[in-house]
Amino acid sequence: MLWPILLAVFAILLVADYSRRQKVIATLGNIPLVSHIPFIGTIAVLFQLNPDNYDRKWHEFILRYGKTFGSFLLGMVFVVTTDHRIVDALLASNENLSKNFVYKMLTSWLGNGLLLSSGKSWQTMRKIITPTFHFKILEGFVEVFDRQSDALIAKLKSKADGITPVNIYEPVGLLTLDIIAETAMGVVINAQSDSKSDLIQAVNEVTDIMANRFVRPHLSFQLLAWNTHMKLKQGINVMHAFTERIIEERKQSLLHADARHTTDEMEFDGDGIGAKKRLAFLDVLLQARVDGQPLLDKQIRDEVNTFMFEGHDTTTSAISFCLYALSRHPEIQDKVFEEIRSNLGDDLNRRISYADLQKMNYLNCVIKESLRLFPPIPAVGRCLDRELKLDDFTIPRRANVVILLWEILRDPDNFVDPLSFKPDRHQNEGNTKATGYSNIPFSAGPRNCIGQRFALYEMRTILIKILRNFELLPLGEEVQVSMKIVLRSKNGVNIGLKPRQYQ
Repeated sequence: MLWPILLAVFAILLVADYSRRQKVIATLGNIPLVSHIPFIGTIAVLFQLNPDNYDRKWHEFILRYGKTFGSFLLGMVFVVTTDHRIVDALLASNENLSKNFVYKMLTSWLGNGLLLSSGKSWQTMRKIITPTFHFKILEGFVEVFDRQSDALIAKLKSKADGITPVNIYEPVGLLTLDIIAETAMGVVINAQSDSKSDLIQAVNEVTDIMANRFVRPHLSFQLLAWNTHMKLKQGINVMHAFTERIIEERKQSLLHADARHTTDEMEFDGDGIGAKKRLAFLDVLLQARVDGQPLLDKQIRDEVNTFMFEGHDTTTSAISFCLYALSRHPEIQDKVFEEIRSNLGDDLNRRISYADLQKMNYLNCVIKESLRLFPPIPAVGRCLDRELKLDDFTIPRRANVVILLWEILRDPDNFVDPLSFKPDRHQNEGNTKATGYSNIPFSAGPRNCIGQRFALYEMRTILIKILRNFELLPLGEEVQVSMKIVLRSKNGVNIGLKPRQYQ
């Protein structure tokens, strides 16, 4: 008796699924589907994918289906694209601002912070946070970039024998963690000297687990990965407890601050003797008001955690791959070094200033080219709040759209000789055919990366410090890119280091 009922239910579901599919297919128009299998849709296709082959598989799909293709997955519509018409229309939109559903897997860590929020909540926080990246505040952060980089240089000197490959990703990751903690929360955590602390271990573990879940969503189900879930929960608890403690301490510091201290003179809360007084990101949030009321502690915690997340791993990836590219292109490295030397001289104790960074035109081109070839975020996603009509197709409301930045930035329709590392293309428009939102490593439009100027100044400072002290050599294995939330390399980002000789 049970089997007939089950068969009847299955038949009804099959007909309903088929009917819905046909309607969506008609709406999508000439957008091809990668699978027509009922119910499970592209699950069979997804089993072919993993973080270490995304770069090859996505390219194969584009060659097979074109610059835009669609799929069904458990009742949801997905559209993957590199088509400039869709990319431009979607990223420029002030209506379709919601993030793709997979971002929600970060909620347990980042809450309703700027990366995950939408609607009025997002608009309010974006308005509050934007002034934090004013050049006057960034100018004060350059001193942090410079000083924290000194610890990295000291550590790398013991590895700079010109023979042994160094996985530069790991030490750079600890440096960027030190920088983001000091600039975001106004505290010194000494990640570079105490990489085994509970906080540092929690940050690294949670980042790795979240990165895997982002590209393997089934791992977010507790029953399929119970041990991993418990590790994630413990790590998040450690980070939340740390952030909450700092928020409370900073709040008390503000309450008891001397009346003569202005916002721009907020006292530095750290171990740096004689450190310049500056405004931390956390201070801006603590002093913000919405309808006359201060932000809730949870709102502040979510934003600080979001800033820590986005400003740590992404910058680590960007810096590491740029160093890798320079190590494989000695003629370009020499040209960058000469620009640095002509502006800063040979005194390695000379501090780098905000004004110095404005003069490094060729270095800026090198960074742009590295971000093009190795974008820290290989793809971005949106969930449509309203349908998107273009030419002879319509992407329906609630569809999840994935924009493949990796492919866009390597598209021969956008760049001449796209797989070559050519910084000069950013000085010579003849080397690029990019228009609109083609060159967008930081995404674009209303939901572009709010911290991109922060990241660029941090990158410039660290690269200058490293190149002034070391010659980069092409040692170790070539990178094997791994696309999780952030671009990494399966076998590390390997370079050689040799003390820089001045003559």
